[in-house]
This record gives sequence, C-alpha cells and structure tokens, in this order.
Amino acid sequence: MTPHPDGLYTARVNTIGNRARGLVRSSDGLLDVRLATPGTEQIGTNPEQLLAAGWSACFASSIAMAAQKRGLTLPVQPKVEAEVVLQLADDGHFLSVRLNVGLDGLDRRIAKVLVDEAHRICPFSKATLGNIDVAIRIT
Repeated sequence: MTPHPDGLYTARVNTIGNRARGLVRSSDGLLDVRLATPGTEQIGTNPEQLLAAGWSACFASSIAMAAQKRGLTLPVQPKVEAEVVLQLADDGHFLSVRLNVGLDGLDRRIAKVLVDEAHRICPFSKATLGNIDVAIRIT
C-alpha cells in the first residue's frame, strides 16, 4: 500500500519552554496545556502523560478496528490504561510502557487475538517497535 503523500492527518504542536516549565499548544488550539515536572507543586502535565493519552486512545481504536475486520461486535468499548514509565540507566533516560486492556464481556482467547492484532496495527506501537519495552496485560 502506498502512503498518501500528504498523510491522512498532520498534528502540529508547538512547545515553548521545556518539560519542567513549558506551554504546549496545538495549531487548532484544542490542546493547550502547561508542562510541569512530576512531583512538584507546579500545575501541569508532562510528556509521559501526553504519550500515554495518545497511545491508549490509538490502541483502543486499533482493537475496535481488529474486531470490525473479523466481523465481531464488541460488547463494550475497550478500556486501555497506558502507563508510560520514565526510567534512568547509566546511559541516560528511557521509557517503558505497560498497556492494561479491559475487554469486558469478551472471551479471553478472542480478546488476546484482538489485542495482539491491535499491537501490530496501532501506529504508536509500530512507531516504538524495538525502541521501547512494552508489556500488554488483558485485565
């Protein structure tokens, strides 16, 4: 499949400052947040939360797509809790991710097939393949 030359959608976000004291705003103004270091008294989110929000939403959509592809109707909307963990090693910071997936009312074997397929087709999972340790758990 040949990708569209301009893509399907382009997200544009500008950041002024940094993860400790920054402002993030999307070109359409719908995303407008302050950044703050976790554990401080500052009010704001952080890059790890933003990644977790994007990945969990995308992964839930990928589960729905995998079900639709198989002609399955999900009994309830998928629930995906993404935990993006900022780690520190001798050579610097890195990320790891845990995706906790809830597919209530679905046979566990079918849920596993859908989750495995979602991990193969989710753009966030593809973008990080081989770069981030990802653990997926069906709850």
